[in-house]
Amino acid sequence: MAYFRKQGRGWRAEVVRLGVRESQTFRTKAEATGWAALKETEILSTKRGAFPRKTLQDAIDRYRKEVSSHKKGERAEGLRFDALSRDFPALVGMILSEIRTPDWVSWRDARLKVVIPASVRRDVNLFRNVFSVANAEWKWTGESPFKGFRVPSDSAPRQRRVAMHEVKKLCRWLGYVTWKVTGKQQEVALAFLLALRTGMRAGELLSLSDQTVDLQRRVARVSHKTQHLTGRPREIPLTKHAIRLLKPMMGRGKVFSVGGKSLDAMFRKARKALLIEDLHFHDSRAEALTRLARKVDVMTLARISGHKDLKLLLSTYYRESAEDIAARL
Repeated sequence: MAYFRKQGRGWRAEVVRLGVRESQTFRTKAEATGWAALKETEILSTKRGAFPRKTLQDAIDRYRKEVSSHKKGERAEGLRFDALSRDFPALVGMILSEIRTPDWVSWRDARLKVVIPASVRRDVNLFRNVFSVANAEWKWTGESPFKGFRVPSDSAPRQRRVAMHEVKKLCRWLGYVTWKVTGKQQEVALAFLLALRTGMRAGELLSLSDQTVDLQRRVARVSHKTQHLTGRPREIPLTKHAIRLLKPMMGRGKVFSVGGKSLDAMFRKARKALLIEDLHFHDSRAEALTRLARKVDVMTLARISGHKDLKLLLSTYYRESAEDIAARL
């Protein structure tokens, strides 16, 4: 049975069927009526066994095999799934079609006690997609419990700029001499300098090789997390300075021999020794894009950075202050 009542400027629909009670507010009565009809059908289908008795863990296992395995970020997604299964066994043991929004609200509130909101947001994006695939392709569940779910607000974007005197100190401490790279510490310095000239991420830089860098075209090819959808790598234009930095490193197969964890550890060690506060390797990407914004239009900048969301590019990676802009006016 469905009930409707006026509530403020909208309409509230309430469905009570076979011991299940669901309600939601809509802008118009027509929207409320449509939702109620779908919800009644879903409840009846679930009670009659129209949806298979698959658990959330079953959905996760199938998603990892059929979807995650084709992504570059397979390992990262796997770690998020492992954390969910380890820390919330009761939730992953529930029947997928019987999981409701309050179940995820409880998970969210508990998760926020141990991780930052940004991590929860990434979790939500992944788990929401599991339900979307389970609904659209596998027919294991009805409406997603993430509909109407409140995602925690993210923290304010970083505004940290990279000063040239900091770059010089870091390169000196790491033992870098222009165009002479003999050890992993020098490679870390070179990677940081290249990041400041290209806007590339650490992982992208460490993947460079003779096969992915075209010095003649001044282009580097790197794989990306949506490559399984586009079918081709991302091409990054290289500045003349970046080419000068890369040339001595060509002809040896991989440009860098240092690994991601070692790079991070050595960069942190140098920063700590030099008493440089609140500087992350990834800040080099924002610094590079902020500088390049003075030379190219926003669409070209998005092409260089690989961003499809211009709002993200503006709010997170463009860090020129109002004072800096005023000085150029």
